[in-house]
Amino acid sequence: MRILGIDPGLRITGFGVVDADGAILSYVASGTIMTTHLDTGQLPLRLKVLYDGIHEVVVRYAPNAAAIEIVFVNVNPQSTLLLGQARGAAIAALVCNDLPVAEYTALQMKQAVVGWGRADKKQVQEMVRRLLNLSGTPGPDAADALGLAITHAHTHTAMTRLARADGVVGAGSGKYKAGRSR
Repeated sequence: MRILGIDPGLRITGFGVVDADGAILSYVASGTIMTTHLDTGQLPLRLKVLYDGIHEVVVRYAPNAAAIEIVFVNVNPQSTLLLGQARGAAIAALVCNDLPVAEYTALQMKQAVVGWGRADKKQVQEMVRRLLNLSGTPGPDAADALGLAITHAHTHTAMTRLARADGVVGAGSGKYKAGRSR
C-alpha cells in the first residue's frame, strides 16, 4: 500500500509518501507545497496552489490512501479558520482523486511515531528519519506528513486485522456488522 500523508498549512503544506508492506515501511518522497509567494490577502489563489500541488503529488506518486492531520482550535480563531480552509482544499484534492482519507490528530501521530504524544518537532523529525532509514532529517512539515503516513500504515494494518477478527463486512460506502433488524 502506498500512503500519502498531508500536514496542512496555509503557508506551507507538508507531504510525505510511504510504501507499507505489512510492518515494512519504505520512503518514497516528501516535500512541501508553498504559498508564501502570494500575498496573504489572496486566499482563493493560495487555496488553488494547495489543491493543485496536492493533485500533482497524487498524480506523480499514485498513492492508494491518504492521511491528514485534524486541526484543533488554536488561541487565534482567525488562524484556525484559515488553517481549516487549507485543510479543506487538501481533502478536496484527495477525494477528487478518489483516495480514501484517514484523519489523525497531532497527538495520535506523535504517539504512533515517537511513543509520546507531547513530542516536539525535532523528536518527530528524528524518529521519522530512523523509522524510514533516511540519510538526512526531513524538514518539520515533511516530517509531520511522513509521520501521518506512518501512523496510517500502522493503524490501517491493525484495524484491518480487527475487522477480520470481528466479522465486520463492507457494504457500499460504509462498514457494518450483522445484527438485529426490525
